[in-house]
Amino acid sequence: MRPWTLVSPASRGIGFALTRHLLQTTRAPVVATARKDLERTKEELLDGLENVDRERLTVLELDVLEESTIASASSRCAALFSPKNNTLQLSFLVPGILYPEKSPAQIDATDALLTFRTNTLGPMLMLKHFSGFLPKKQKSSSPPSQHSTSIPSITAVMSARVGSISDNHLGGWYSYRASKAGVNQVVKTFDNFLRTRSGDAAVAVGLHPGTVRTGLSKEFWGSVREEKLFERQWVAERLVRVVGGLWAEGRRNEGDVVAGRERDGDMGPDGSRERVLEMRGRCWDWDGKEVPP
Repeated sequence: MRPWTLVSPASRGIGFALTRHLLQTTRAPVVATARKDLERTKEELLDGLENVDRERLTVLELDVLEESTIASASSRCAALFSPKNNTLQLSFLVPGILYPEKSPAQIDATDALLTFRTNTLGPMLMLKHFSGFLPKKQKSSSPPSQHSTSIPSITAVMSARVGSISDNHLGGWYSYRASKAGVNQVVKTFDNFLRTRSGDAAVAVGLHPGTVRTGLSKEFWGSVREEKLFERQWVAERLVRVVGGLWAEGRRNEGDVVAGRERDGDMGPDGSRERVLEMRGRCWDWDGKEVPP
């Protein structure tokens, strides 16, 4: 089975950095999505990258607020990567919007609904339309396949530490906190579905990137210590390493999505398949540490 990867959305922020990082460090085709200006987005994603085959990158229209565009993008991917011969090895679902209410009086119904539609329902609909590209559980009567020993397909959904209920000591950010708590529930529920459908061949995890220097967090840059305000390129590398920790590190087989790396002691999980099963359905931060539910 030939692997391919998905980053949605990818026109800016963390998704933009993730796409460029995957193009530079992997060999698999990459599908990136944007709401508009597809050609410009593709050129910006490829700008300055050396020794990258531009044909590896496909940019498709997708707006998480419009399910029809999600369905259309899925259909296009089916035409490009038939599930019979290809598998969605790695997907990053990273839509996000923030309205930082400090008190209940600041809650706006329209803004809160948009937050849930973007942060929670958006990834949920992505799972609806793209889960068919993930490998299925091997039938017991079938001979062993590569999925019995190879790295699993991983669906990574962007969460946030503020989505943790047990770690909520400050309050505030009502709609954003609740939407990200919802993301964690969606990830766990989807991973339970994958346990039945895919067994060990596919897993789902949530990711917390920290505070990243993007438009989403711009209002708060001044209140974050410099060492805790991360550049998006650095975060992209860290998140791929954390997800790579779900795979056997050091692999350089043809077609492997993540290039092998030397062991870095602070990069989190040990990469064994047993560790994959321990990590699935949970949320992990940029440093490979679990974010409690």
